Amino acid sequence: MMKYFIALAISLSVFVSCTNTKKPILVPAKSEALSYMGRTVWTADSLIAELCWSGASVAINFEGKSLKASLKNSERDNFYNVIIDGIVDTILHIDTVKTEYLLANNLSKGAHQVELFRRTEWTFGKTQFFGFEVDGDALLLPASPKKKRSIEFYGNSITAGHGVDDPTDQDRWDSIYSNNFHTYASITARHFNADYSCIARGGIGIMLSWFDQIMPELYYRQDPTKINSQWDFTASPKDIIVVNLFQNDSWLVENPEYEQYKKRFAKQQPTKEFIINSYASFVSKIRSHYPDANIICMLGNMDITKEGSEWPNYVEEAVLSLKDDKIHTFFMPYKNSKGHPKIADQKLMGDALIQFIESKLNW
Repeated sequence: MMKYFIALAISLSVFVSCTNTKKPILVPAKSEALSYMGRTVWTADSLIAELCWSGASVAINFEGKSLKASLKNSERDNFYNVIIDGIVDTILHIDTVKTEYLLANNLSKGAHQVELFRRTEWTFGKTQFFGFEVDGDALLLPASPKKKRSIEFYGNSITAGHGVDDPTDQDRWDSIYSNNFHTYASITARHFNADYSCIARGGIGIMLSWFDQIMPELYYRQDPTKINSQWDFTASPKDIIVVNLFQNDSWLVENPEYEQYKKRFAKQQPTKEFIINSYASFVSKIRSHYPDANIICMLGNMDITKEGSEWPNYVEEAVLSLKDDKIHTFFMPYKNSKGHPKIADQKLMGDALIQFIESKLNW
């Protein structure tokens, strides 16, 4: 009889070891086990996270063999990087109907981190994130500790990452070629292991843009599509702010026949003083929200920094007028090539900005 019970116990043990008896773990969007970066928007019931801004992300730590995510996008032009254990694994194209996507499969035993990182800017639609599902000997691990450093960027297409992944010099506007992950901004944040926030839109300026919106009308929003959506700056203080704007302004002030020029200036061309004061006014708004941050007034590597350009001087004079020793200027040299900066150009900018921050701010 004893041999019978021993044999039965062994057979049951073998059966249990070969069968996955653990159910999948459902992790809702509001779970404290998740880590968000960027300005996350929440639906009225606070159950669904909306990822809108370039570089916005959500990450999860877990043990298990596979991970799925439930997502829905308002437009069909939105893409995400799926980052598994720090390495970009795949590119995910989000549909306009709620869909469950397999992000990772056949993972090895042990702890893993998967991050969904938004490549595209907010004009390509909101992404609703409903939650994750962990399967295969699933174990949910605590969220990563809050990052000790934080950095926020305000910029245009250079900062958003337009055309970064375009292998040609055509500078195509197809959203698949946009990739905020490869921008100087994202590179800099990763280098310092800093919490990253990117407030950017391709074509935007401080005084005028290629459309009916300027950065002073956008920068304060939690939901970029809603004029009355106010971001709580006090809830998320920043150590460093980088302002990389004026490229579009520099083009458009030379085009008095353009619709937005007429709207903003009528028939009167903006003076040097107006340009300087406009920049200083915007930086002052940023300072009012972040009284202790270092602010870097940067110009990218397109023709705004070409030899003979007056725009670096405008920024220098604007900064001097503010009389604030925690506001700095940093100008990239002109790249002298067609179109927007590509991966190599962005890497050069990122390395240069990192060096500037380390040497100037001792960060």
